[in-house]
Amino acid sequence: MDNRLTPHNLAVAIYTINRHAKTAIDKKALYQLKNEAIKKLLDEGKAQKIGLHFVENPQYSKQSSTVLVECGDFLFHTLPEKNDFDTLPHLGEQDQTYRNPKERMNLRTARMILDKYVHPMQEPSKQPQRKPQKMERSPMSNTSRFRSSYFDS
Repeated sequence: MDNRLTPHNLAVAIYTINRHAKTAIDKKALYQLKNEAIKKLLDEGKAQKIGLHFVENPQYSKQSSTVLVECGDFLFHTLPEKNDFDTLPHLGEQDQTYRNPKERMNLRTARMILDKYVHPMQEPSKQPQRKPQKMERSPMSNTSRFRSSYFDS
């Protein structure tokens, strides 16, 4: 096992992905990676479901719930499955005083760790190299000397 794939590092990577997904333009890929990693952690017994929480701002004014998952010192919310409503206790409103520990990890590193954990046999995809952009010059920069009417007289 890779030493970066410890439960603590996986939890920090999920925390980082989740934090960036909240403000990202394309949230879908980040949330999908988060949910796949949490599902695998649950299957391996490295995380556990604690209970259900009400969603603070439900869509279409319908009451809905999420599953609270504990992974080490971190707590995450995921979408519930049908049997979760029968097996898990409902904890009511979310506790606004609790915050996950402040951890720092680069987004690229977090994605790499979770990709390696969720898809271990898949080759890491290389991001396409960006071509260096040519700087456009202003029309004035083509002249070798600055001309001024002050010196021409």
